[in-house]
Amino acid sequence: MEKKVLFISDHGDPLAKLGGKQSGGQNNYVKQLALALEKRGVNIDVVTHWSNPEAPHIEKFGKNCRVIRIAAGHKGYIAKNDMYPLLPAFFQEMKDTLPLHTYNIIHSNYWLSGLLALFVKRSYNIPIVHTSHSLGIAKKKATGKEETKRMEAEKAILRKADCVIATTQNEKELIHSFAGSKAKVEVAAIGVDSAFHPYEKKRRQYLPTFSFAGRLEETKGIYTLLDAFKLLSKESDKQARLIIAGGDESDFDPATHMPVKEELRKAINGIENNVDFLGPKTQEELAELFNESTAVIVPSYYESFGMVAAEAQACGTPVIASSVGGLNDVVADGISGLHTEPKNATKLFKVMKKISRDKLLARRLGKQAAERANHIFNWTTIAKEIDQAYEELMHVHDYAFVSDRS
Repeated sequence: MEKKVLFISDHGDPLAKLGGKQSGGQNNYVKQLALALEKRGVNIDVVTHWSNPEAPHIEKFGKNCRVIRIAAGHKGYIAKNDMYPLLPAFFQEMKDTLPLHTYNIIHSNYWLSGLLALFVKRSYNIPIVHTSHSLGIAKKKATGKEETKRMEAEKAILRKADCVIATTQNEKELIHSFAGSKAKVEVAAIGVDSAFHPYEKKRRQYLPTFSFAGRLEETKGIYTLLDAFKLLSKESDKQARLIIAGGDESDFDPATHMPVKEELRKAINGIENNVDFLGPKTQEELAELFNESTAVIVPSYYESFGMVAAEAQACGTPVIASSVGGLNDVVADGISGLHTEPKNATKLFKVMKKISRDKLLARRLGKQAAERANHIFNWTTIAKEIDQAYEELMHVHDYAFVSDRS
């Protein structure tokens, strides 16, 4: 039986350049999962906001996957925090543009997409699968900031979805504690792009080289990392380097390629000669960076998964990660990397110093990281698990439909 699935990824265009505004882990998840499911014979359409006016309305990727872009009354970039009022227009344009009744499964990504999926379920009685990517309750625990509207919506989505995909066991437990034990949750990790693999001849730098990839935001731990690196630079007899990838092109002075944000400029004061800001990078460029690094640092306040941590391990590079959320599952402490306390620059500095001075430890962790990533963060395996969830929902839905008709 042919399987036709609609991914809803409201702000996460799978074909947007990674590392730019609202272009990161969710975008890549949607793209890579679609391509992996396509290999299993699943036809995938992805509906997303038309954030880049120069992009076509419909664009193919892979052999049969498509992106369908929806303006929802505003073609051009809109911050995801401002998209909630556009959801009714978004849904109306979905109905006008797409043959929604022909899809077997709706798979939503992020809570705004989850609300759209509930609209579709209510109108067309199609089973919905939901991947949160991040949760408001987790953000509240990490930052103390409560987003009431988001958390109320997420609770409804998690309870009404026919299947929720948690990317770690930690996330599954959080969902059950937040939305109740009746939420139907399955665990399937996130895979890594094939670009991320150990190079045959790693060009390890002579000096300790640490890298960070992600948005230049406080909750990603960028300021904790810079403070820790200052401590390392003061004590180290070898001048270590810190290479930072991510952020948008507009975040940097085009002449100096230094950050324009005053808070960041203050944070690098005194270490600017040892810190490089690369801006947004492709998957291939990140893979090269990770392969050349002594360790990749993921100092986030919270991560439901931690894509960079998985990608770095796939390159055979140890990861130093905050012991929070999904990072506790993604990075095996003492096996594929080392855990550290979030928001604690002194403890992060000590772990960075340890791995920069113990080459045997770094080599062992890197070897084990590659082996672990190859086993766990594999899109072929993950697509099989999610496809099985689709099959079960379709079977139950078809049985219920026949029962209702009889």
